[in-house]
Amino acid sequence: MGKQSFFKLFTTISILTLTSFVGLCQSLTYPIVDTDVQDFYDNTAIISAPSVGQPFYGQDATYSGNQPSYTDNGDGTITDNVTGLMWQQDMGSKISYSDAFIKTDTITLGGYSDWRVPTIKELYSLILFTGQVSNTQAISMFIDTNYFQQPIGDTTIGEREIDAQTWSSTQYVGLTMGGDTTVFGVNFVDGRIKGYPKYEPPVGTVPMTMYFRMVRGNTSYGINDFIDNGDGTITDNATGLMWQQADDGASRDWENALSYAENLTLAGNSDWRLPNAKELQSIVDYTRSPQTTSSPAVDPIFSTTQINDPDGNPGQYPYFWTGTSHLDGVNPYSGAVYIAFGEAQGKMFGNLMDVHGAGAQRSDPKTGSPSNYPQFFGPQGDVQYVFNYVRCVRDVSGTNSINENININFNIYPNPVQNKIVISSDYELKTISIYNSVGEKILEQSPNKKEVTINTTHLSNGIYFIDIISYNGKTSFRKVIIAK
Repeated sequence: MGKQSFFKLFTTISILTLTSFVGLCQSLTYPIVDTDVQDFYDNTAIISAPSVGQPFYGQDATYSGNQPSYTDNGDGTITDNVTGLMWQQDMGSKISYSDAFIKTDTITLGGYSDWRVPTIKELYSLILFTGQVSNTQAISMFIDTNYFQQPIGDTTIGEREIDAQTWSSTQYVGLTMGGDTTVFGVNFVDGRIKGYPKYEPPVGTVPMTMYFRMVRGNTSYGINDFIDNGDGTITDNATGLMWQQADDGASRDWENALSYAENLTLAGNSDWRLPNAKELQSIVDYTRSPQTTSSPAVDPIFSTTQINDPDGNPGQYPYFWTGTSHLDGVNPYSGAVYIAFGEAQGKMFGNLMDVHGAGAQRSDPKTGSPSNYPQFFGPQGDVQYVFNYVRCVRDVSGTNSINENININFNIYPNPVQNKIVISSDYELKTISIYNSVGEKILEQSPNKKEVTINTTHLSNGIYFIDIISYNGKTSFRKVIIAK
């Protein structure tokens, strides 16, 4: 649980009927877990929360989605209360890709034997962008270490601290580094998705070993359900997100990407925004790549501008900005996350190549002089474009909310709930209703005061929805977890 998760304010701007709200929540087989980011940044520093119309409004911390929530089952397993996935708490030692699948056939943990190697989308659900790294030095993890054991690289044997990547089951459909068979992984020490060679280079016969965190449950997680709305938008019924079908063909620095998204009106909607890192990664199609399908790594229901690579060759596709800052380097606030829908290229030994795979997640400086880019950075010579593309998103399900100081001020704490929950407001609370996950009303109160304490000892563990109405007419839906 993030440091402010118990007290984070949720303010819903789309008022739905309870039936539609609960129905949508039940239908979300692929709910995106929030990044847990609560600080605001400009190009160089932490800033106070921008207001509508101000520079840097609309970044990750402006919006609150499904807040990270975990349950330690006390048996070496952790349940993600948002996704329904159950995870292995301790990964153990590094093993090879093939040995990971042997392990899933033999492991029994928490009384379960149906463990599997997670897909890259399942694995990425655990990343939190409250982490920080400085080059190869770990500062704070990109995963909740209150629940998950996350090692760092062993510097006594020549590893870097960031050499503690967690592999997924998702193999890259192309090749990297000029010919390596590649497996995608998440680095929870440095906050990136990259493709890693399956075998030790340069021979290519000795298996690489990495960490694997096994998972079970919700086998639909990570599977999209796209619908073309015929109006320039695509709805993903699995995540409850609506997407801009085609990018506008323009590249921008991060500040201008935020501004473009906040000011977009499309299909009669004006509540578009720049997606956070986990939202944008949710639409990556890891069965596609420029090498194998001559397309970006996204479902062809989307239209994506084709660009030339830094050597002037056609057939490359842009990197796309997210609203999520990536805390790395001497100035940790100067970079933001992008997703590579084309090849995640780098220049090594003077040769431009796909070094990390289409579908990688890296970060670029937020701004710079257009005449200075692209540049090449780091040991793999990662291409830095800085002026990246935008695909906007908005909420269909109403699970996201504005996280800013406006005149609606409902507070619910603690969350997760133990034996009681406190609800307070700037206004007298007219009605408080609690519904279970199937839409049944199990409690209703009319407190007629600004703060009320509700006894929850009679409620079983699970997800509940609270409908709050104040006397000034303001309404809010809240999702809470009962965890005793």
